[in-house]
Amino acid sequence: MADPVITNPDLYRVLFENDRVRVLEYLDQPGDATTPHSHPDSVMITLSSFRRRLVAGGSEVEVELSPFQARWLDAQEHSGTNIGETPTHTVFVELKEPAAGPGSGRLGPTDS
Repeated sequence: MADPVITNPDLYRVLFENDRVRVLEYLDQPGDATTPHSHPDSVMITLSSFRRRLVAGGSEVEVELSPFQARWLDAQEHSGTNIGETPTHTVFVELKEPAAGPGSGRLGPTDS
């Protein structure tokens, strides 16, 4: 699993960590891109509105999100590019406990 704090240290930083969760802050500028990295099951909290292109395993999706939303993310590996005109600012609460069952495998954020 490629840790985003190691693969993209200029964009991700650890805000808090214990034996059950890790909380990451992500902040980029328009045009910035990440190298491939992975996240375990997580909750993403958007702090800004943004547009991103996410790429994983031959699939590509564009997402546009508003600020102050909380979204579930199934464990995934991806890379992303800020394709909008505003910075991307988010917080990820990564779960360290294994999932209770199989996830959807869907790329990007979900409302569930």
